[in-house]
Amino acid sequence: MTKTQVSLLGQALNLKDLVSYQEGSVVSKTLVDRGIGTITLFSFDAGQGLSEHTAPFDAFVQIVDGEAEVTISGEKHTVQAGEIIIMPADKPHALRAEKRFTMLLVMIRA
Repeated sequence: MTKTQVSLLGQALNLKDLVSYQEGSVVSKTLVDRGIGTITLFSFDAGQGLSEHTAPFDAFVQIVDGEAEVTISGEKHTVQAGEIIIMPADKPHALRAEKRFTMLLVMIRA
C-alpha cells in the first residue's frame, strides 16, 4: 500500500511550517510512506533525542532548523540547518538536541 499526505500533494511548502516544536517532546509527521521508503519530518525539543539504534538501510538526514548532535559508531557530528548527514546501514547511531531542531529523514529500503 502506498501513502502520501494528501494535503501535501502538488504544492510548494515550507518544511519548517509542517511540524511544530512541543515542550519536552519529539514530534514526527510522515510525509510519504511507501514500500520503497519513507520521508518523515521530526522536531526535537532541547534535551530530547533518539537513543542509539541501528537500521538495515542508509538514512539521509537534512537539518531544516536548529542544530543536531548526531553520533555514528561513537563519532559525534554537529549538523546545522541546511546541512545533511547520511547515517550508514547497520552502524549504530543516535541523535540528540542540545538546542531544539527540525530534521527531514529519508529512508530508502531498496
